[in-house]
Amino acid sequence: MVHQIDTLAAEYPAQTNYLYLTYNGVEDDLQFHGEKAVIILGSGAYRIGSSVEFDWCCVNTGKTLRELGYETTMVNYNPETVSTDYDEFDNLFFDEINLETVLEIYHKLNPLGVIVSVGGQIPNNLALKLHREGVAILGTSPQSIDTAENRRKFSSLLDSLRISQPEWRELTSMEEAREFARKVGYPVLVRPSYVLSGAAMAVAANDSELSRFLEKAVRISPEHPTVMSKYLVDAKEIEFDAVARNGEIIAHAISEHVENAGVHSGDATLVLPPQRTYLETIRRIREISRKIAAALEINGPFNIQFIARKNEVKVIECNLRASRSFPFVSKILKKNFIDLATRVILQKPAEKIKNSFFEMNYVGVKAPQFSFTRLEGADPTLGVEMASTGEVACLGDDFNEAFLKALLSVGYRLPVNSVLLSTGSIESKAVLLEGIRLLRVRGIRLYATRGTARFLKSNDIEVETLNWPLGKKQPNCVDYIKQGKIDLVINIPKNFQEQELTNDYIIRRTAVDYAVPLITNRQIAERFVEAICDSAPGALQIKSWSEYA
Repeated sequence: MVHQIDTLAAEYPAQTNYLYLTYNGVEDDLQFHGEKAVIILGSGAYRIGSSVEFDWCCVNTGKTLRELGYETTMVNYNPETVSTDYDEFDNLFFDEINLETVLEIYHKLNPLGVIVSVGGQIPNNLALKLHREGVAILGTSPQSIDTAENRRKFSSLLDSLRISQPEWRELTSMEEAREFARKVGYPVLVRPSYVLSGAAMAVAANDSELSRFLEKAVRISPEHPTVMSKYLVDAKEIEFDAVARNGEIIAHAISEHVENAGVHSGDATLVLPPQRTYLETIRRIREISRKIAAALEINGPFNIQFIARKNEVKVIECNLRASRSFPFVSKILKKNFIDLATRVILQKPAEKIKNSFFEMNYVGVKAPQFSFTRLEGADPTLGVEMASTGEVACLGDDFNEAFLKALLSVGYRLPVNSVLLSTGSIESKAVLLEGIRLLRVRGIRLYATRGTARFLKSNDIEVETLNWPLGKKQPNCVDYIKQGKIDLVINIPKNFQEQELTNDYIIRRTAVDYAVPLITNRQIAERFVEAICDSAPGALQIKSWSEYA
């Protein structure tokens, strides 16, 4: 039975659109007329990997549906979301988003169909199961969704389309996995199917790590294949967000990650329009995306992730749903991709958007927000499994301005008068050398751990050496952080001996615990140093969204 949630504690009869299913009843509290009803499956609980981005997509879908004259029903179980506000939808079911619940609601409402493509991974995972039960899935077909989500099927599709991807193999046995890894060379990426936020995804550098990561991947996604692929080092990652109608792309945006590939897209710093991507790379991305959209006959929103090195472009994965970057690209371009996608899903007229992000006279940057202070003992580093709990997007007249605004919004502070440097491998030290020289020219006081200090001194950069936290010698890195003598910590993780890794971890963890801004990615360090050295103090402009034309 469908019951209304009693919002008046039984003092008066409650007439509300807050609903729930129960087996403890004899009749429904209200009657439904499903001639023009549409069910939207929400994003579920806020957690790492699924937050307000998907809720924004759900709410905007509902607004467009109402504008088109449809009765809207939201299924969600998180009262903290905007999608569960009383005035956003005609009916709100506070129930778990699973097969049983959706089927019961579907049979009660007898709607036109269900939209699964705007609430993230949880609704997407139900598409094929609902289809098998006779539920009408609006938008892209469940078979196409399964082809994209199933790692083996998608990789096979790319091979048939002659679209380049990292070398891959489906997991069949541990011994085959080891043979493949040795053939293509470590590191390799372990990738389970039907997961959100890179759950159980990991980069293995040797046989023992491979065994451990594969066991976890199979446990997380036991019904679907786990694929291994060659992990490409020092490649750029690029996001393609788009809307397609009958397999033809009618709107798209191409954003680049500041960080190199290897950082999960939810943890990456995103830039639109791209700043450091070749035009030929962008052309190839458009052409590949066109082929994939046509092959999967996409109707609605989708996202493709690419890696590029020089002008060689490879596909990582494709999600036939809204992505967490849809709100970002919609607001930067001032074109609501979800409104457009909803019209396509309902087979209503939808205007094709002329691609114009290269004509923009401003830049948008989205920076991740982390909650490591609340995760006691966690190592605050970035990887292929998502760790961020939010994000902030900012606009600027150029990249440096937008980048600094975004970083300040997630907790970085200016001015920077002192920096503690531990810059990782010799390659990383060499890449960061000129930036560190700029810091010194600007009068910023430099502190460094022993190896970094030796390298900088050999290159005629004045620096004060601080000792490792596990040693007994003074002065000590951790003491300086605790005493407030350090404004910024740049600590680039490295694969080295265990003692140094332990010391590096203690430095990173202390920076987080004492609220000192921390950078653990080389590309972010490069861009941040360039930005603070090129920008005059107080030069960041405060402008409204509407002022950026």
